[in-house]
Amino acid sequence: MYYLGIDLGGTNIKVGVVDENCKIIATAKRKTVVPCPPDDLCEQLASTALEALSNANLTLDDVPWVGIGTPGTVNTDTGVVEFSNNLYLHHFELRKYLEEKMNKKVIVENDANAAAYGEYQAGALKGAKNAMAITLGTGVGSGIIIDGKIYSGSNYGAGEMGHTVIVFKGRHCTCGRDGCWETYASATGLIRTTKEAMEKSADHSSPIWKLVDGDLNKVDGQTAFDAMRAGDPIGKAVVDEYIEYLGCGLVNCINAFQPDILCIGGGICNEGETLLKPLREYIVKEAYSLSAQGQTKICKALLGNDAGIIGAAMLGK
Repeated sequence: MYYLGIDLGGTNIKVGVVDENCKIIATAKRKTVVPCPPDDLCEQLASTALEALSNANLTLDDVPWVGIGTPGTVNTDTGVVEFSNNLYLHHFELRKYLEEKMNKKVIVENDANAAAYGEYQAGALKGAKNAMAITLGTGVGSGIIIDGKIYSGSNYGAGEMGHTVIVFKGRHCTCGRDGCWETYASATGLIRTTKEAMEKSADHSSPIWKLVDGDLNKVDGQTAFDAMRAGDPIGKAVVDEYIEYLGCGLVNCINAFQPDILCIGGGICNEGETLLKPLREYIVKEAYSLSAQGQTKICKALLGNDAGIIGAAMLGK
């Protein structure tokens, strides 16, 4: 048996064909073009899905359903994306439109929930009873597993930890609030923090400026870490501040849900223990459950960018 999983992101649409062992055997990818009419978005999804199937020498007849993870609040009963700020979607009937386009059963879930479910099925969260997965990307995604099932709450919007406020009247978020965790802890937030620190510096000959050839447009989520390793005090200050922002939100997650395991994914996690070690130290100092015998394990997600595809593909199981 084979399964088809779609990871709909604000930047890319990624599709994978997954086998019974949660292994991806073929993929397809394209840039996401939004905002756009519903039919156009579904055409983007369907054409990429069919390309992935073709790459696996399969057809839609070879898969039982199409699973899709999308940013935003998703009513999993109706398949409606109630709100997705990064995709400009409001009450979008994704399941209805995509089923009409592909003539196949479609299962829709929040993308972070799908990624968490992928890690639960085949990655860092496998074997846990209660777990969380945090994804650091354009925003901050979070998925919650309770008693082996995705937890989405009575209105399907639970788990949006990226939109909890950690800085009162802080940075404006695309969701409409100010000071959301994702405006500081996402890759986008880290890039912004790095640029702001560089702009305040009068020394444009410092290592951090040399890393980007004096061009702020070349700053990415790795710049501050590379600068820190090069002995740049600006880079170190940015990394230290970032770890505190990230750690603050993670402590909130642990205090609220007390998971057995909390895994962190996204490109920033390629820093490995450079990121995780000080994060664990911060959490040990700040978490409310300091006296508990069982402490939440903090680790790197294992499936990387494949988690959302695998989780989406396995939603029907």
